[in-house]
Amino acid sequence: MGMIALTVNQRAVQASVEPRTNLADFVRDKLDLTGTHLGCEHGVCGACTVLLDGAPARSCITYAVACEGAEVTTIEGLDVDEVIVELRSAFTREHALQCGYCTPGMLVSARDLVLRLPEADERQIRVGLSGNLCRCTGYVGIVRAVQSVIDQRRARNIAPEPDGGRKILGPVGSGRSVHDGVDRAERIRLVENDPTSPEAARSVDSIPDFTPATVLNQHFSVAHPPEQVFAMFDDIASVAACLPGASLTAPPSPQRVEGAIRIRIGPIAATFVGSARLERSPADLSGRIVGIGNDRRSRSSTQGEIRYRLVPIEQGAATRVDLSIGYTLTGMLAQVGRPGLVRDLAARLIAEFAGNLDRRLSGTSPDAAVAADLNGVSLVLGLLRARVARWFGRFSSDKDGAA
Repeated sequence: MGMIALTVNQRAVQASVEPRTNLADFVRDKLDLTGTHLGCEHGVCGACTVLLDGAPARSCITYAVACEGAEVTTIEGLDVDEVIVELRSAFTREHALQCGYCTPGMLVSARDLVLRLPEADERQIRVGLSGNLCRCTGYVGIVRAVQSVIDQRRARNIAPEPDGGRKILGPVGSGRSVHDGVDRAERIRLVENDPTSPEAARSVDSIPDFTPATVLNQHFSVAHPPEQVFAMFDDIASVAACLPGASLTAPPSPQRVEGAIRIRIGPIAATFVGSARLERSPADLSGRIVGIGNDRRSRSSTQGEIRYRLVPIEQGAATRVDLSIGYTLTGMLAQVGRPGLVRDLAARLIAEFAGNLDRRLSGTSPDAAVAADLNGVSLVLGLLRARVARWFGRFSSDKDGAA
């Protein structure tokens, strides 16, 4: 693994990547910028085209480590770009897209033509777009769209830019041993100390806020008053012992915890190691846990947030625990996750946690409540049994209704 520092969509990015990782996989898997599409993965179809230092380039055949110090702009970074806004409108007007898979790369290449060409010459446009393949449109609408934008801009006396916005000659990253006054050794040090970096998850000083990619809402009830449950939630070691697969890797403090959670789904085994910060509000019996972690084996990383609120039920003799679970997962494991399965697994996991929590609140011996590793196979089998039972129940109801 190597450390790189670059700018993506005008945002400084520091990350650890393998030398073999291409730029397309890097922006999609590490940064969740999935507007960059992968087609041929040989630099032929152009679906993965992005801007590198202002010039269109194939991200599928560009190594991410070669972009050290470079400025990368994906289609997401051009959302409010003046030329792209005009091209999007023209593509719609001229019916220049159908399935849309090639469109992000097509727009990036078309933008370069609009900036450079002095006039809307059809032959030059077709040559300029020859590296972007489209299986749907036949290109006629695309060419008309690009011509119309060039004509309109020249009619408004917007002169062409011979260099098309290019900032540096030569290979991407060339001549960038120093970037913004910070040499490579210093950039690597910043990566190692970056709180969002997976490598720093064990020793991070502060846990940043984030916007979760997925949010799940769950709730469960325990036959104990809210005050007792809230006090229990203050005992981090006991709470971790109730969560299947969870363990602490250092003594917890009232505001911070370091630990790990082990997951096994068939041949896939992962151990996410990380840190979390804790927030509690005794006034309304609520709290929040924000954490980051990484699994070195799969090179996956995650950020997570759990919000909980305790609601008295049964005249205060019992408690409903309302949960909001948000997370963002990147890396290999993000490619095998499915929202529906994750939602069902989370429900089953929370059910096991609730049972362990209830037993501990009832004074069960700690040894009896120690949670085993989170075994995805057993959870999936349980889910399948539950779903089959529901299907048979619906079938029986329909049959009875028809009778």
